[in-house]
Amino acid sequence: MNAVQEINSSLKSLIQEFKHVLDQASSLQDLEEARVAFLGRKGRLARIMSRLPELDPADRPEAGRTANEVKTELGRILESRKAELEKQAASEGDKTFDPTLPGRTPDMGSVHPVTRVIQDISDIFTGLGFEIVTGPEVETDFYNFEALNLPPGHPARDMQDTLYISESLVLRTHTSPLQIRTMEKRRPPLAAIAPGKVYRRDSDLTHTPMFHQIEGFLVDTHVSMADLRGTLTAFAQQIFDSEVKVRFRPSFFPFTEPSAEVDISCVMCQGRGRNEDGTTCRVCKETGWVEVLGCGMIDPEVFLQVGYDPEMYTGFAFGLGVERVAMLKYGINDLRMFFENDIKFLNQFA
Repeated sequence: MNAVQEINSSLKSLIQEFKHVLDQASSLQDLEEARVAFLGRKGRLARIMSRLPELDPADRPEAGRTANEVKTELGRILESRKAELEKQAASEGDKTFDPTLPGRTPDMGSVHPVTRVIQDISDIFTGLGFEIVTGPEVETDFYNFEALNLPPGHPARDMQDTLYISESLVLRTHTSPLQIRTMEKRRPPLAAIAPGKVYRRDSDLTHTPMFHQIEGFLVDTHVSMADLRGTLTAFAQQIFDSEVKVRFRPSFFPFTEPSAEVDISCVMCQGRGRNEDGTTCRVCKETGWVEVLGCGMIDPEVFLQVGYDPEMYTGFAFGLGVERVAMLKYGINDLRMFFENDIKFLNQFA
């Protein structure tokens, strides 16, 4: 037997050997192992074909044709056996299915705690006679700053790390621009809240680049600080607890004068400053008070921007962070939990 006859014989013998091995295969994994052993880069067929350069040039075409025919046949046999095993697996799977078993209950979604708090706050203020207004999240510098008594170069702008789209367009840093937009279109009396997303270039344990705010404002004749205090006290006692105490501390905001920070008695330690086990309350840091929002009487300069007569009209405005209210209301100690999409966490609010 010459060299070309020997190679051709070896190639053709692979067909019977491959059939025998596949007949013994009982799973798709066995089938894959057989494929690698015979048709892989270092398999039986490849090793025989590596001997072709040893043949005379005149004999190589014949051996090459035989090799291709054998490779095609091995592939056909493999696909045929694979189809048999898949059909067998499907048939066995059908036997294990019991149609009398009860179905799986689908997972039910729940309202996100931030959405829930926005709804709760909105319900409280609409019950007090406020309407809900919305507007663009991409704002002009005029509405976001200038109309709110924050002209270019004002130091208070540094308090808000702004995300600029262009020189005159920003991602709004608060929902206060809706105060201007609403007053431009309407004449007093009016009372509205503006819930929505806001953006600042902050990212740490207590800040995120996107969060939620609710701006509220009321304009009429003879509106006083007493009206503001009564409104916010009613809000705090409805959203937290009827026994919660409220205090106002003098502060500064460019768009309100006078201005105040609003604190409530700590809902975690009930205003004691210490937990029941005597340890220091981490939320209020032993003060017994927690800041929840800022507010004040609308600055006359803001009224002039929208064509209101500051001698005729007065009003108040306030702004609060929804995530902060949610953390206090539900006892959540990590801001990041609102954004991690943890099903175990979210299911607690179902």
